[in-house]
Parts: sequence; C-alpha cells; structure tokens
Amino acid sequence: MSHKDMGGIGRDSQSLLYNHNKIWTKPFILAVIAVFILGTISLFTGVYDIRGQEDGMEMFFTTRIPRTVALILTGAAMAMSGLVMQLITQNRFVEPTTTGTMEWAGLGLLCVYLLVPSPSLMLRMAGAIVFSFMGTMIFFMFLRRVELKSSLIVPIIGLMLGAVISAVATFVGLLFQMTQNIESWFIGSFASVQAGRYEYLWIIVIICILIFLLANRLTLAGLGEDIATSLGVNYNLLVLIATGLISLAVGIVAAVIGYLPFLGLIVPNIVSLFRGDDLRSNLPWVCVIGMCTITICDIISRTIIMPFEISVSVILGTVGAIVFISLLLRQRRPRRIR
Repeated sequence: MSHKDMGGIGRDSQSLLYNHNKIWTKPFILAVIAVFILGTISLFTGVYDIRGQEDGMEMFFTTRIPRTVALILTGAAMAMSGLVMQLITQNRFVEPTTTGTMEWAGLGLLCVYLLVPSPSLMLRMAGAIVFSFMGTMIFFMFLRRVELKSSLIVPIIGLMLGAVISAVATFVGLLFQMTQNIESWFIGSFASVQAGRYEYLWIIVIICILIFLLANRLTLAGLGEDIATSLGVNYNLLVLIATGLISLAVGIVAAVIGYLPFLGLIVPNIVSLFRGDDLRSNLPWVCVIGMCTITICDIISRTIIMPFEISVSVILGTVGAIVFISLLLRQRRPRRIR
C-alpha cells in the first residue's frame, strides 16, 4: 500500500472520529426535537380540561409546566448519574437503584422526619444528599475490599445492600410510626409536582455542566485506577468529586420526586451500544434520551387507566427490569458460544 493510500485512510479515520465526537449531528437534533414534541404532549395530557375551565391557564402554569420541566430535569439527572457510576465502577449494570444509593436517600429522608417533625424541602434534600453520599462511598469501599470474579457480582452486592437499607428504613418507620411521612417517596410520582415544589431541580443543570467539564478525566478514570494514575489523574479525588455530584443529583430527585428505578441503567446502556464509552460526547445524548424515556413513561402512566393515574416508577420498573434481564442474557451469550 502506498503512502498516499495510507494518508487517505488516516484522513478518513480522523473524519469519522470528528463526526463521532461532534454533538450537533442530525440524529441528535432529531432527538432534541423529540424532547420538545414529548414535552408538548405532556403539557396537554391530563384529566383537567385547561382549555374549558376558567382557571385553566392558572392550572397550566401551576401544575402542567412545572411537571414537564421536572420530568426533563429528572430524566437528565438519573440518566447522567447512571452513566458516571458505570464509568467509575467499570460495570454496565450499576446505577443509583442497583447500588443502594436511592435506598440510602430514603433512609436520610426518614431520619430528617425523625429529627424535625415538619421539615422543609431544603432539610429533606440535605438529609437525602448526605445519606446517599455516605451510602455510595460505603458501596465503593466495599467493592475495593472484595475480589470480583464476575461483573454480575457488583449489582448483586448493590441490590443486597439496598435491600438491607430499605428493610432498616421500614423497621425504623414502623417503630416510630413514620411510614406515612415517606410514603410518597416509595411511590415515585410526578403527580404532586407544582410551582414552588420543583425549583430545586434546576440545580441539576449546574451538575450536568460540572460533569461535562470533568468528562475527559472521568473517561480516564473508567480505564481503572492504575491507568488513570499513570496518566496524571488523581483517581481518589476524582471518585470523591463524582460521588458528591451523583449524590447531589440523586438526593434532590429523591426529595422532590421519590424513588425512580432503573432509569440510570436503561439509558446509558442504550447510548453505549451505538456510541461507545466517551463521556464527553455521550453525556448530551444520555441527558436527551433520559428526558425522552421518563417523559414517555409519565405520559403512559397518566393515560393507561385514565382518569386515574399510576406511578411512573411502576412503568420505569417494568421497562427497566426487561432491559436489565436482556443485558444479563446478552453478556452470557458469548460464553455459551465459546
């Protein structure tokens, strides 16, 4: 092969790499348009007739717009948290609900209710953030001390830890008759979102920006501690910062919305299937597809048994369980062939 041919191949590969890392491509623009379409459908989906009632516009700005904005921000937060956790642990099956992070956040909410009879939303958020950070760090420390022979062990450990924490929270709630105070957290619904109760979710935008700025370093951390350290990355500090950002996002969502399973598992795996593992180029895709996923699930939850509404966590849990089982079977298939 001549030098001219090799040069042409090199230019072609550079062009492909550039197109892959470019964010504003036609597919991404179509995905953004899909978010706007789904958001518009969400605005006009509901039992209350906002066009036929005198206070229709008031209800539109009080409930419909806050709910749709909450859907978009929550979808971005949970999907992004799942992607970062998967990079740090080098495991496709990890996300806040398979590591016990959400269960720790629920325990934090319960402890706040025990200490303060009628806590403000800020206090509930603080308790959820602190406990989710503690729980995530405990999970990471436990992984460092256990020799893992299979990637399936990681989510199993997380699910077991989450089940233990959930049992402790249930016992404490029953003991102090506090289960009714955190009942809405277990439901995980957007029905109670309204103006004045969702504004803290805007902090998620800042978290997304910070993670995007740390994207290259987090991608290096996904190669492992030894490689990341040899490339000049302070691995332990980076994991600590990433855990803090994840805990902040999960704590806010847990306090405002509640328990949302498997969203951080579904979206990053779908994106990684066709885009690889580059965090900087994948993060916008993960946020947008997370928005689409949770908005679709919420629209289904509002219309499937209309005029009643079921919890969006039921739809997410069903879809997430199917995707989780599919990923497990996908990983085991090559072994059977060998």
